[in-house]
Amino acid sequence: MTLETYGWTQHLSDAFEPFRERGLTAARVTLSNRGRYLVQTAEVEIEAYVSGRLRHNAYSSADLPAVGDWVAAKKAEDCSSAVIHEILPRKTRLSRNVAGDRTEEQVVAANVDTVFLVMGLDGDFNLRRMERLLATAWESGALPVVVLNKADVPEDADSLRREVESIAPGVPVLSLSAREDRGIDQLSPYLNRGETVVLIGSSGVGKSTLINRLLGRDAMRTAEVRESDDRGRHTTTHRQMFELPRGGLLIDNPGLREIQLWSTDDALGDTFGEIEALAERCKFGDCSHANEPGCAVLAAVDAGEIEEERLESYQKLQRELDYLEIKQDEGAERAERKKWKSIKKASKQMKRQREK
Repeated sequence: MTLETYGWTQHLSDAFEPFRERGLTAARVTLSNRGRYLVQTAEVEIEAYVSGRLRHNAYSSADLPAVGDWVAAKKAEDCSSAVIHEILPRKTRLSRNVAGDRTEEQVVAANVDTVFLVMGLDGDFNLRRMERLLATAWESGALPVVVLNKADVPEDADSLRREVESIAPGVPVLSLSAREDRGIDQLSPYLNRGETVVLIGSSGVGKSTLINRLLGRDAMRTAEVRESDDRGRHTTTHRQMFELPRGGLLIDNPGLREIQLWSTDDALGDTFGEIEALAERCKFGDCSHANEPGCAVLAAVDAGEIEEERLESYQKLQRELDYLEIKQDEGAERAERKKWKSIKKASKQMKRQREK
């Protein structure tokens, strides 16, 4: 076992040098579950905890380790555990807004090369949800790949695949059946030694079955979907990294009940490229593509070149991102006030200590 197996590079080694001089050890986070971590060092996988200083300085959960992070840790003398002191800069980060009403970034996985967007070709099939997944993946900086599982279920699997291809130009769209072990080899080009793939999708899409096929063993518990609505239960409850037989790394996630974006307009440009290209030809620069005269996007809808549902999806996500930007700005202001309040408090404590 070497760190290179887990994606260690010379760039990471150079970035780690200051921590090496402090006697810390390089490790990669392989499991995250409610504040408990497993990290892989060059020698062993051990349990780890976040240092008090790192937790205190974290303004949100995004500042704490995520699966896939490279960290600087201090191992116990008996090497039975470790304390995480620093997180190395992330090459990529797959994020979403936390579920519920709060506005806070949640890092689903870090330092991944490819994002498998898994959707079932059954009752789970939903083009609008796939657009959300694509926007999330593009924003991460990693390569999105659509994986349409359960190709054995519908009679028109090829037709459904073409529908997805129409909303995901330039993105590989693969159709397979994990249950029947059919088409799995299509994933091989993305599972090379030292490269990391993360799977995201809703519950019941067959991620656990797919992982078992790729591992060649039953490492993940699986469950049948409900016949009433083709939806599944959450068989994965935490985020975990697996090493594949050929050397690639695979990160599994609990099924996403909701996909709240944590993104920018750039992600929409990648996901809805044809709409944004047409928008440049609109008469008004701030055209909302609602009812303005001279709107090139609405003209394309009227001509049947763009589906009305796709435009509505684009507008809905744009409104969501506009609102998110406002909430992010408010959150940044609160974080800045909290930071200076903490600095002033520490300064007063130091002053009192000097006066004693």
